[in-house]
Amino acid sequence: VTVLGGHCRIAYDGESGLTQVRDFQPDVVILDIGMPGIDGYETCRRIRAEFGPDLLVVALTGWGQERDKRKAWRAGFDVHLTKPADPIALERLLAGVPVEA
Repeated sequence: VTVLGGHCRIAYDGESGLTQVRDFQPDVVILDIGMPGIDGYETCRRIRAEFGPDLLVVALTGWGQERDKRKAWRAGFDVHLTKPADPIALERLLAGVPVEA
């Protein structure tokens, strides 16, 4: 799938997401937190363990309370966006512009 001039892959659970990251080797990973199987927090921890800190990992979730954001930072997310995310903020993020979340 091509979005905003870039290519993306879609996965519907954490295990499939990890497989997509391994196969596709993206510059940015956008994860929901409440996925079936392993949740987004654990998926992020596994991505960090395997790929290190250089991959941009974004939480895009309906879970937006402060405790959810703290848990996201501890799991290794770089950015936490609460749904519905501002499309302009997403576009800026994908363009490499820092986004306040």
